[in-house]
Amino acid sequence: MNRKANKSSSRASRRPSQPARAATRNRVGAVAKPAQRRKPEAEAATLGMNVKKTTQRQGFKTNEFIVYPAHGVGQIVAIEEQEVAGARLELFVINFVKDKMTLRVPTSKVASVGMRKLAETPMIKRALDTLKGRARIKRTMWSRRAQEYEAKINSGDIVAIAEVVRDLYRSDTQPEQSYSERQLYEAALDRLSREISAVQRITETEAIKEIEAALAKGPRRGPKPEAEDEGVVAEEAA
Repeated sequence: MNRKANKSSSRASRRPSQPARAATRNRVGAVAKPAQRRKPEAEAATLGMNVKKTTQRQGFKTNEFIVYPAHGVGQIVAIEEQEVAGARLELFVINFVKDKMTLRVPTSKVASVGMRKLAETPMIKRALDTLKGRARIKRTMWSRRAQEYEAKINSGDIVAIAEVVRDLYRSDTQPEQSYSERQLYEAALDRLSREISAVQRITETEAIKEIEAALAKGPRRGPKPEAEDEGVVAEEAA
């Protein structure tokens, strides 16, 4: 008799109580219950926010042509986020087609790197008018002037770049440029023509013809001063 009572009590102790069984059913139901799908309009709203977030920042937007001082005219192809050292970093992805190069610039660094929008038409006219002026060549060693020219080219200032083109231009009646002069002249001409091309929506070849026409209207340039020749020779020898 006692043995039967013990078995009954043992089975009763192993059997879960009714509240415990109910809790178990609730947990199973919570796991098996499918996740609720977000409403289409909510998805659309979220999608719209993402599109806005990734297509415009700091006044710049995707597919826009810009000027990056160290490389000239490029196009923003995307605005993306990356995680760097545990922090989220937002970047402009800039493509320089002619140079076959892609550059990523933090959106927060736009002002410090000097990135800017394309020049407006009045500024383009000012640059072209600069080309018509008289060359202003300092009587200093070529190495020092070369540094000044390079700084102007990389400044991103279209008028300063036009000054380099004007000062280093040589007509058919003038002595030929040295190798280093030619390199700087072509770099400045490339920067200037690419921006004029992007602003006026013409080819670079047409932009170069416009630049050369402006240069042709300038005063005739005489031969280079003797001091300049010495500077060039010293630079070439180095």
